[in-house]
Amino acid sequence: MTPTLAATPLRRAGLAVLLAGHFLPLLDFSIVNVALDAISHSLGASPMQLELVIAVYGVAFAVCLAMGGRLGDRYGRRRVFGWGVAIFTVASLLCGLATTPDWLLGARALQGAAAALIVPQVLATIHVALQGREHSKAIGLYGAIGGLSFVIGQVLGGFMVSADIAGLGWRTVFLINLPVGLGILACLRSAIPETRAAHAARIDVPGTVLLAAVIVCLLVPLALGPTLHWPWPCFVMLAAVLPLLALLWRVELRQERLNRAPLLPPALLRFASTRFGMILAMLFFSSWSGFMFVLALALQAGAGLTPLQSGNAFIALGTAYFVGSVFTPRAVARFGKTGTLLVGCLVQLVGLGVLIYTLHTVWPHPTILSLIPASILMGVAQSFIVSSFFRIGLSDIPAAQAGAGSSMLTTVQQAAFGLGPALLGAVFAQTLHGAGHTYLDAVLAALSAEVVLICALTFATLIYRARHTAPRTA
Repeated sequence: MTPTLAATPLRRAGLAVLLAGHFLPLLDFSIVNVALDAISHSLGASPMQLELVIAVYGVAFAVCLAMGGRLGDRYGRRRVFGWGVAIFTVASLLCGLATTPDWLLGARALQGAAAALIVPQVLATIHVALQGREHSKAIGLYGAIGGLSFVIGQVLGGFMVSADIAGLGWRTVFLINLPVGLGILACLRSAIPETRAAHAARIDVPGTVLLAAVIVCLLVPLALGPTLHWPWPCFVMLAAVLPLLALLWRVELRQERLNRAPLLPPALLRFASTRFGMILAMLFFSSWSGFMFVLALALQAGAGLTPLQSGNAFIALGTAYFVGSVFTPRAVARFGKTGTLLVGCLVQLVGLGVLIYTLHTVWPHPTILSLIPASILMGVAQSFIVSSFFRIGLSDIPAAQAGAGSSMLTTVQQAAFGLGPALLGAVFAQTLHGAGHTYLDAVLAALSAEVVLICALTFATLIYRARHTAPRTA
């Protein structure tokens, strides 16, 4: 696929509009976390439905992501970016007006699909409309927004819910998207040049449908199982995951043989680094999003913190993440890519251990200050792990296929973001529903599950490192 260059260069104002559009979908992954307790009381949502409020967004995002990129290549990236922002703005309004949990879930799914139209256009436009130093600076800003949006969302969400602007409470975490979305649309045509690919790939409809089926068969049982006491349909859906994966693989092989640009190109999966990148994504990003969901819920519903206090509890983590991101190039130069990943995993395990000890010691009265030591360790660790993701996952992929590889890894990453709340949320809910168990027991069980996931990632990294010589350059 050969992209055409923009007719006019991308100015600073245009880059600001693009990055604002990029920020919106990523912010909405986490801004909802601190509003979940208020949503539960307002709409009567069950723990299962709260998990789905987070999960359906991520799943819709992941399933539609590759399709969004290909629509931009075919119909013009500025045009599809505008479609995405418009739909996202309408979906945010529908979320803010929701009167039932089902209404909110439907609107969140629409938000996720719209986000998948927005995000691919941002990076693609930067790549074709900027060069040299300006391109490098833009990519740095793009990466910084991607990492910090999670923490900013927690803090901003807590402020919005606590401020209770016009008596709207939790609804403001969605309605705040309206002026931003309308502002982006107002500046769109004058600020951003139109670009499209010279030869756009077709949308892989069979692959997209099967990937959606795989994710749904994982998501639904994990979300519904603990609340419904694991009825047989949950086990049937889980059992269907492996056959569906096998069918997806066969379909993608056929798409590749017919030169139809498969969603998950089998040729790229033959690279060990890409396969490992997918493992990294599933283990880490699911534990990350699940952690943010579970801790925010436990701090409010279990410890009685206000949404503002719960959001502010993540400030130290965000600051440490930012500082760690500054030093990751030096860490890669010194330890190599897999070495940096191992350091991140080990520090993350230490941070989780400190957090478990802290919560066990101070519960039911955790404070922002008491959470700072664990937050700093985990923030630095997460910056090291995230920085290693694309560095390792794309390291063996030829330059001509970098776009396809990036799209595939991002799809898996977003799917993991969506599955995380269902996975750790299931552990949390299953423990909480047990006889005599408290919110402390539930959050410690969820954190212990995260320890298992990070241990699995550490073990997988050691195996990959032993079998493959990792370059020691960024």
